Amino acid sequence: MSTVTDVEELAAVLARGGFVAAQEEAGALVARAGGDVDLLDSLVRRRLTGEPLGWIIGRVPFCGVQTRVAPGVYVPREHSQALAWRAVERLPAHGVAVDLCTGSGAIAQMLMAHRPTARVVACEVDERAASCAEANGVEVYRGDLFTALPRWLQGCVDVVVGVLPYVPTSELSLLQRDTFTFESSLAYDGGHDGTDLLRRAIADSATFLRGGGALLLELGGEQQVALAEQLSDLGYCHVTELTDSDGDLRGIEAIRSTHAA
Repeated sequence: MSTVTDVEELAAVLARGGFVAAQEEAGALVARAGGDVDLLDSLVRRRLTGEPLGWIIGRVPFCGVQTRVAPGVYVPREHSQALAWRAVERLPAHGVAVDLCTGSGAIAQMLMAHRPTARVVACEVDERAASCAEANGVEVYRGDLFTALPRWLQGCVDVVVGVLPYVPTSELSLLQRDTFTFESSLAYDGGHDGTDLLRRAIADSATFLRGGGALLLELGGEQQVALAEQLSDLGYCHVTELTDSDGDLRGIEAIRSTHAA
């Protein structure tokens, strides 16, 4: 590829490569290169292979906060921002929040920015992701969901929020073709019907949430129906579906009953 330094020309190159936000990405790549033509050429070549822009640039904007994203770490998606904003609304100024499967720490970092006097902790099983979240200033515990967290949090948490893997194993092949060229299926694979980790999070959150606390989980399809009975059995109430601007399901909010055992 011949070197292109003009944003408009570069946007055209990216558009031909199938990138829908070509103009925005071109500007980001040019800014990252800082006038270094050879570096820009290298960055563009990487992007044309499908490598995530966040890895190439080293950061992504998320809810107004710049989040560093290291190579190999799940890149936070725009469609997760509604869930994060709902978590901010539910988190008291001096409350406690847990961010499950924090990845780069984007949601935890955003909660910290908007609720600076609250206590925000996170967990992450992947070593690279945990290190990335820590570099973003997040108090992160490495381990499998709640098993990594301090016991004193039990019954004290106001908000549990998580973007957990929820893609059914049989549907992983339907994801964008270059997804697993770069990213691990660990960030996506939710088991047979996609609810394996969601069910574990629902069960364990019942122990950690205080009465009236909120559980916020990203999910899709008809998974809210599959989870309804478990939520009811564990004492959650006021279950609300969270949808995007197109009306597509993006998550659920469930409130821990003040009368739950």
